[in-house]
This record gives sequence, structure tokens and C-alpha cells, in this order.
Amino acid sequence: YMSLRLSFHGAAHAVTGSCFLLETSQSRVLVDCGMFQGSKSEKELNYRPFPWPAHSIDALALTHAHIDHSGLIPKLTKGGYKGPIYATPASVDLCAIMLRDSGHIQEVEVDQLNRRNSRRGKRGEIDAIYTAADAERAMDQFRPIAYRKWFTLAAGVRGRFWNAGHLLGSASLEIEVAADSQGASPTRLLFSGDIGPAGKMLHPDAEGPSGVDYLICESTYGDTDRTETTPERRRGALALEVKEAARLGGALLIPSFAVERTQELLVDLVELMEAGAVKRAPIYIDSPLATKASAAFARHAGELEDGDKLLHALKAPQVRFTETTEQSMALDDIREFHIVIAASGMCEAGRIRHRLRNWLWREEAMILFVGYQAQGTLGRILLDGETRVRIQGDEINVRARIRSLDLYSGHADGPELAAWAQARLPIVRNVFLVHGEDPALSGLAARVGAFVDPERIIIPQLDDCYELSAAGAKFLDGQATHRIAPEAVGRLDWHNDLSKLMLDIGAKVDLA
Repeated sequence: YMSLRLSFHGAAHAVTGSCFLLETSQSRVLVDCGMFQGSKSEKELNYRPFPWPAHSIDALALTHAHIDHSGLIPKLTKGGYKGPIYATPASVDLCAIMLRDSGHIQEVEVDQLNRRNSRRGKRGEIDAIYTAADAERAMDQFRPIAYRKWFTLAAGVRGRFWNAGHLLGSASLEIEVAADSQGASPTRLLFSGDIGPAGKMLHPDAEGPSGVDYLICESTYGDTDRTETTPERRRGALALEVKEAARLGGALLIPSFAVERTQELLVDLVELMEAGAVKRAPIYIDSPLATKASAAFARHAGELEDGDKLLHALKAPQVRFTETTEQSMALDDIREFHIVIAASGMCEAGRIRHRLRNWLWREEAMILFVGYQAQGTLGRILLDGETRVRIQGDEINVRARIRSLDLYSGHADGPELAAWAQARLPIVRNVFLVHGEDPALSGLAARVGAFVDPERIIIPQLDDCYELSAAGAKFLDGQATHRIAPEAVGRLDWHNDLSKLMLDIGAKVDLA
């Protein structure tokens, strides 16, 4: 039986930083190379060295273009990785936009931080993890691979992408590792990537092979049961929020992932306005990334369900794209009802933070969250009811109405994830649950335990390493060097505590 090891260097007890290392006796294959988001303790991992030399990796396969799965690829190539990066054609197209944007954001934010530190008398400059130019160079190593087509990843390892129904180009990755000895069976692994919900707008339902040895399954909403969503119910729920925001008379701010969520919202908002279900109002797409991504979606419209509706919405007269910084800043001067869709979806970077700084303290504003908010992010803090927050050094009282609509999620809920995993049976050896916070992991483990022996369900910690043998997975205690304490992953950290303390002090001083 071939020597086989699997290490979990991201998305373990948390939903970001997806990165898994598969080592055989002949090669080392990386699945995803994502950026950490959330608390500062986790985000600091983005600046640290990888747990292995970049040049030691033979191949990288990417499940999809979201930054928590792809965002450290330019760091990997900058650090010495020279091999191929396999992804679906649409993922390659989106990465060309998203990774360059990610590099640009890092350049801007590091420049702002260095100037702030200089004013405070702190010495030593911080370097960006990578630049937009680094991201552009990384694109030379991408190799597009169609769904369901076997391709050679590395010596003794082949792979195949299956449509995951989560995002344009998103995939689950099936990997087959050849056996060392004659007559022995190869080992088959399936990495779910992110699984889309049933009836996902623009996409078919997720698919995948059955009869694998090991399943590595995401669990973002593993503890959540959503009520069944139809397009009519989704648009109806959105209409109620838009009507309330119009009644308030200010801005409806929608922090949204620039890729896909923005395009889905646009289709529904235009349809509601054209049907007279909500007041016709300007819809501003305040994100250069979303503008470029929308163009990529238009190019791939033929691969999408209802792609014609998306093309129609993109050309609607009330839809306006802010290209320049000046056009973006001018949005702060609009007082009548309008809608702004801006990245990032968790309010961690980008133009949404400027819009929030201008509108959070106004009672006539509404903030509508339409996606997952990771622990420690500004989006999660607002959603959890915090009444005072810090944005770019300013303390802001939260008077805007904070709302959430989970019907646009790109992730399957608990029952859908369990059904997708069950359709992969027989799962011969083990199920690893990843890409979820603790309640979601426990929730999905209980569901999967109904058709897989609970003893064979493993929830790895960050940087854990397992040997995969004919007898199943065995934890290699001496191989795991945890970069941060396991209990610090997927949780608020001391930076969040300090920020809250400063806000509390400020509030007390204001009352004095």
C-alpha cells in the first residue's frame, strides 16, 4: 500500500485558508492555497512562511476562485513554486481578476498601515504578502481543465473535477493515487471544495463520484436547516427588505462578495423593479472587482442557468458601475434612497468599509448581509448586535438597521451537505470534516454519523497530519506543528477584546 499522508494547513475548525497537502512516496500535491480571514491571529498566518518550502510542491489543484481557497497562490509562486496550477477554465478566468485585485488591496492596505505606523513613531515597514504584479505572474502557471476529464497531477497521481454548483467554475476534486504493488487498488480521495445549495441561482446541483476511500467535506452550514427556497420566495424576501430600506429613505448597503453574489442580487433586484414589486432606484455596483467579474460572467453566460437574465440585468438603465475612486467617494453625497452593492462580503476590506463609515451612524440607512460572516470579521460583529465599532481608526455608533438574508448563500445547508455526502457512498475508510466553525462541524458530524460509522468521522485541527493506509487514517502526533494554538482558530482573539475595551472606554468618556 503506497505511503500516503494528508495534512490540513487551513480551513480546519474555521472556514477560511483552505489548503491541504497530499504526500505520496513520489510526489507532493497541494489542494487549494487560500487566504485566512477572520481574527487578526488567523490573518497573521498569511504573512508567515508556509509549513513547507514552496519549491517542494509538485502540483497544485484549485477547487474554485474564492480568495479563501486561492488567495495565497501568488505568495506560493513568489516563494519558489514553479509547477502547474490546475483549475477549471472559468476558475482560471476569475482568478486572473480576483488575485490581481487581492494583490492591489494588500498594496494599498500595507501602504496605509506603514504611514499610520510612521506617524505613531513605529519603525520598520511591513511588506505586502504579494503585489498585483506577483498575481499576474502567477497566472502563467495556470492550466485549464474541463469538468469530468482525468488529468495527471504528478507522478502516480491523477485528478478529475466535478461541478460543485457553488460558483462559476467551482469544482469538487477527485484524486486517484496509484498503488505501489501489482494488483493492489488505487486510493481514491474526494475533496468537496465548497458545495452549492440545491436550486442555486445560475448553477446546476452539485455532483460527484461515488465509492471513494476518503471524503474531505466542507461543513460551513453543517448545523443549519434552511427552509426550502424557491426563486419566488427568495425574491419575495428580498423585496420586503428593499421596501423597508426605501421607507427609511437612505442607503441600502449590501456587503457582497464581488463574484457571483453580486451578479445574483443584480438579477433579482432588476426583476423586482421591472415587475413593480419594489421602488425603482439606482443600483450602484461599487467594486472594480465586481465590474470585471460581471464581464467574466457575461463571457461564460452560456455555461450558466438563466445566463440570459444576467446579461439583461447587467444592461439595465438603473444599474451603474463605479469605476474610479472619485466615482466611489461621490456615493457618500447621495441622500435619497439608493442601493449600493460593494465588496468585501465580510466587510474586511475594500469600498464597503468607506460606505459603512459614512452610513452606519445614520438611522435612515440599512445594512443587509447576504452571505456567511466569519467569526472576528466586522460583518459578524455588526450582525451579532455590536452598537459601537471601529472602522479605519474611527469610532462609530451603529444606528443603521442591520439585517440578514440567508437565501443567497452559495453553500449547501446541513441536510443538503449530508445528502451530497451520502450520495458518495460507499466511503470505504474515513470522512474528514473541514471548512466550518465548531457548531457547524458538530452538526454535520451528527448528520453524517447516520450513514457512516461515527468512529470513522475525523475533525482535524489546523496543521494536523494523518497517514492514510489500508486500515484507515491514523493521526501522526509527531508530525503536527501547530502555527497557532488550536483553541485560537475560528474564534475572537485578544485584538477583538482590545478593540471592544477601547470602544467601551470611549463610550464611558463620552458619558462623563
